Amino acid sequence: MEFLEIFLSANFWAAAIRIATPLIFGTLGALICERAGVLNLGIEGIFTAGAMAGWMAVWLGAGLFGGILVAALVGAMIGLIHAILTVPLGLSQHVSGIGVTMLATSAAYFTYRTALPDVTSPPRIEPFQPLNMPLLSDLPFLGPALFQHTVMTYIAIALVFLVAWVMARTPLGLAIRAVGDNPSSVDSQGLSVYGLRIGAVMAGSALMAIGGAFLTMAAFDAFFFGMVNGRGWICIALTVFASWRPKKALLGALLFGAFEAYQVRLQTEVGAVVPGEIFLMAPYVLSIIALVIAARGADYPRALLTPWFKGQR
Repeated sequence: MEFLEIFLSANFWAAAIRIATPLIFGTLGALICERAGVLNLGIEGIFTAGAMAGWMAVWLGAGLFGGILVAALVGAMIGLIHAILTVPLGLSQHVSGIGVTMLATSAAYFTYRTALPDVTSPPRIEPFQPLNMPLLSDLPFLGPALFQHTVMTYIAIALVFLVAWVMARTPLGLAIRAVGDNPSSVDSQGLSVYGLRIGAVMAGSALMAIGGAFLTMAAFDAFFFGMVNGRGWICIALTVFASWRPKKALLGALLFGAFEAYQVRLQTEVGAVVPGEIFLMAPYVLSIIALVIAARGADYPRALLTPWFKGQR
């Protein structure tokens, strides 16, 4: 397959969308947190905890959608820890986020080892299966590229437009954006800055955990150590690339998914000539270049990383 012919393959675009799906969940979650003025560097750990919690819930008989719910609840509870430390207590968002990542990752691994102490390979579950849409799935090229994904992929795409609508068209979205730009003005309107920020961090963390659950419940069928593999940090970068806009976040996730899918296919073409590490590095290098270009004109939330205490001016 020639280098340019890869882009004409339906399987390539299907893989790009599949790779982008957990990034869409994670980037939307980070976007909601940061729009409210809170940087959530706990995302990597929340991804891991969501992946483990969702998979274990299904393995214990909760069902696939029950697994999503469990993952979301676990993510929200971890987000609550981060929110309490950073919002009313005003602690460093960087330090708290790194601490939450370490706590959530370690707790996920500890729970796995405690529940399955003698297992050498993780038990398998029956994951979400690609949907078969009448007529659409049978379309040439578009069918396998766009209409043969799991329900979680379509939920992720639908959430992009839902979050965009909420942020731009509803009083709740206006309040979240205002609390990330000028929390004192929100307080002067009688709204709770603490409540809005804590709620946004919990909601964003729930979405991050669902992104992790996608890995064990749709992309794979088991939980194993290291499976998140830096996806959380990519979501933080994609949030900046998207200038905190949900629809642009979708574009960024798809762009990274295409980079990743392309390097896998390119490696099979010239892998014997070029070291494999070059291909593994390529999507991240391209993402950094895109981030630098996009971030120069980014309109960031003005109260991001800035603690706020009631009564201060």
